[in-house]
Amino acid sequence: MSRLFIFVFLAILAAGLFPQNGFAQDALATSPFDVEQASRAYIDTLTGDALEKSNSYFEGGYWLIFWGAVVGFLVDFLILQSRFSKRFRDWAERVTTRKWLQPGLYALPYTIAGFFLALPWSIYTDFFREKQYDLMSQSFGAWISEQMIGIVISLIIFPLLLMAIFAVIRRVPKTWWIWGTGIISIFLFIGMLLGPVFISPLFNEYKEMEAGPMRDRIVAMAAEYDIPADHIYVFDQSKQHKRISANVSGVGPTIRISLNDNLLERTDPEEVAAVMGHELGHYVLGHTWRSILVLASIMAIGLFIVAKLAPRLIAKHGVRWGVRDLSDPAAIPLLSIILTVYFFAATPALNSLIRVNESDADLFGLNSAKEPDGFAKVAMRLSEYRKIEPGAIEEMLFFDHPSGATRVRMAMQWKADNVEQPTMTKPGKLEKD
Repeated sequence: MSRLFIFVFLAILAAGLFPQNGFAQDALATSPFDVEQASRAYIDTLTGDALEKSNSYFEGGYWLIFWGAVVGFLVDFLILQSRFSKRFRDWAERVTTRKWLQPGLYALPYTIAGFFLALPWSIYTDFFREKQYDLMSQSFGAWISEQMIGIVISLIIFPLLLMAIFAVIRRVPKTWWIWGTGIISIFLFIGMLLGPVFISPLFNEYKEMEAGPMRDRIVAMAAEYDIPADHIYVFDQSKQHKRISANVSGVGPTIRISLNDNLLERTDPEEVAAVMGHELGHYVLGHTWRSILVLASIMAIGLFIVAKLAPRLIAKHGVRWGVRDLSDPAAIPLLSIILTVYFFAATPALNSLIRVNESDADLFGLNSAKEPDGFAKVAMRLSEYRKIEPGAIEEMLFFDHPSGATRVRMAMQWKADNVEQPTMTKPGKLEKD
């Protein structure tokens, strides 16, 4: 499947914090409050096999970034080199003579072929590896069913995207990459507007959160920043995995606050408040719009590279591939290959840009919820599948969220600066369910 579509689709469906496992804690009267000592009290609860497992899972993900790019490259190269791309184009031209429709028709067999060629890799990375580390709740049948839903969504969205982009390639061949960036930005906006209402419910059941103290607190936190809280939903993500999650999604009339059932069932109220403070922060700080701007800028550079490089490659190898020019839908795998390499090279920069937003939301959440220990607990829960204490360069290159250690230290520093006569807590060890 095209890297371009994956970029758009993941941006549409991107969500927030995840984790699990419970805590016990006791208050210790310590004076004066030592930030590093208080931080180590949390960080050092992760030891032994649990620490080794967390590090192994996350560090393995470094290689998955590379091998995922290799797989994407090879899938598109196979479709291009085998001249299947030409056959898909020829089929589209037999079906219709309308130039504007041909890229959309081409997208159908191309998307299906890419999905099945990459399926063995997806099965390993997204199912078996998750099962290996006890992070997956689904059966294989349930998992593959959701993949089928995803491919159906792809077969609707991707053709529309390609028709729009190839229309501007034909009409403004010199500056198409600028207009293409605008088109992708529009798709991102529409996805954020409609995704919470029409896409998310295809994967999970959403129910209004029951009335009670926790809902009242979330409503009060949202009201403080004029965030619409008419709809607060709980969705059944425990059927898929054990991680916690929440988000403030949508635009205008589709704005909604959502929490997964894991967050309510596996955490304490102060942790829920800490997570919701973070998610409300994304909304108040305008991270949705900032993210669209950043993603559009990154995509603009990628499309500019495509505009400069693809015509040269087509001139040199187009006859062998059966690709006529850049406006030929058969060139789509080549565009995808270039973007795959580009996004792989841009991974550290993209991670850092996202991590800045997450750090800003962390601080907002601390100021909003005023639950530093709840926030520290959540940071530790994340350690089941995120390396807790990476090196500085490692965190910069591979982390799209601040590490657990960074977040715990932020929480304890906030506690030292904002809580009168703060006391250090002695967290218990992470408990298995």
